[in-house]
Amino acid sequence: MSGIKKLAGQTLWYGLPTIGSRFLGYILNFSLSFIYQAADTADLTQIYAIVPFVNILFTYGVETSYFRFSQQMDKDRLYNTLNVSILSSTILFSAILLLFSHSLASATLMPTHPEYFVWLTGIIFLDTLATLPFAKLRQEGRPRKYAFVRVAGIVVNVLVVVFFIGVCPQIANKNPDSLLLFCYDPSIGIGYYLIGNLVGSATTFLLLWKEWRSCRFSFDGKLWKEVMKYAYPLVIVGLGGMVNEMISRLVYQHVVTLPPAEAKRQLGIFAANYRLAVLITIFIQMFRMAAEPFFFNQAKEENAKKTYARVMKFFVIACCCMFLGIGLFLDLFEKILTLKFKEYGEGIHIVPILAMGSVFLGIYYNLSIWYKLTNRNLYGAGITIAGAIVTVLLNIWWIPYFGYTGSAWATFSCYGFMMVTSYLFGQKMYPIPYAKKKLISYLVLTTLIFFLHKGLGLLSGNIYFSITTASLLLLAFLYFVANIERKEFQQLPVVGKFFGAPPLSK
Repeated sequence: MSGIKKLAGQTLWYGLPTIGSRFLGYILNFSLSFIYQAADTADLTQIYAIVPFVNILFTYGVETSYFRFSQQMDKDRLYNTLNVSILSSTILFSAILLLFSHSLASATLMPTHPEYFVWLTGIIFLDTLATLPFAKLRQEGRPRKYAFVRVAGIVVNVLVVVFFIGVCPQIANKNPDSLLLFCYDPSIGIGYYLIGNLVGSATTFLLLWKEWRSCRFSFDGKLWKEVMKYAYPLVIVGLGGMVNEMISRLVYQHVVTLPPAEAKRQLGIFAANYRLAVLITIFIQMFRMAAEPFFFNQAKEENAKKTYARVMKFFVIACCCMFLGIGLFLDLFEKILTLKFKEYGEGIHIVPILAMGSVFLGIYYNLSIWYKLTNRNLYGAGITIAGAIVTVLLNIWWIPYFGYTGSAWATFSCYGFMMVTSYLFGQKMYPIPYAKKKLISYLVLTTLIFFLHKGLGLLSGNIYFSITTASLLLLAFLYFVANIERKEFQQLPVVGKFFGAPPLSK
């Protein structure tokens, strides 16, 4: 259980700044629904759907590779070699992006905004150079510095956006000659979201300058080839994962059988509702920040597989709670989402579908440890490619008939497929004693509770009745799980004392 305690502590240290920074960014993106109509947000939605693909190509698996090889090789030699590699490739890839910025703008139906791709290139350039310094902080167990830099970058991002989109228009109306407007251009409009991101990324990079300065520009070609042999399947995994997550927003306007203006409006509605389901993926990212180095370090321990199984159980319980927190209080979220523009409420029904899909994705990430530990990354690449094919085909098939509802079900189906496939392969290659029946029971119970609440909602459309029944059902689930897992919870730090026994230590 000491391993679980350590992971819990690391998840908090790495997770709280991740949640804090992601939540600030989430609020920033969510604010689009209160400032702009759905059609006006479509271009920004597409830009941020492109970012993850470019990120994966620019970083090509060096972060996971650094964790993997730092266990058996000289850390300084590894860090220097990978930094030289990433700096050289980032300069090359950035130059290519800048060269084709106009072509990319036309291909994504944004011919009047090639500057978006210039700003995008700057963001990706700076974020890529921050990848290994962040990995170094995590590998060395320096969460305080990690937390400070992460939060500082997003705070600066938020402040810049608030100033240019929230404050400057007010100043311009009252005092158009104000010195505060010396760098304000009202024609940029929603583009200030990208500029804020760029300034935030620059702040992050500058705060990591000490980690960059520690790098020596020495390159070990033999080591680099060995790392790349391990890393290239991870690039395929990453790209496939992004296809699964982002392709719907990239292809939507191209495959939907609607006039261009209506297609943009629907894409904006889809993106706004997708952000509600992202609350679960924020938790998943928080967990992964701590779990990836933890899993590699734990692999040497005698009871490693039992630890992985217990981690999975706690993870699934947490995901079920988050799903219920979103699904049961959906009426409340809809009220907030439609405060200014009622059109965003049209897509609220896709949120539970996407949220459960996100739970499947989180379970898949936990399961994926088997191919990373056994150096079978090509299996992971194969599973992800198969998932990407499922996603693309279902989106092309279902979007023309069902719009963004079809896209939501495509995402759900893809992640479910990947989860099951990874489990079946993993149990053959690296069997882990997961509590399969119990985990399935929790997922089924969570789904039944959601539909029970939907049924109760038919009795009354009152928002207070909905919130009250949602709270009671969530508390009932928590009480049920607490009793079933009492012995497990008793051994956890801090919360163990609330379950009738002090935390055990070994």
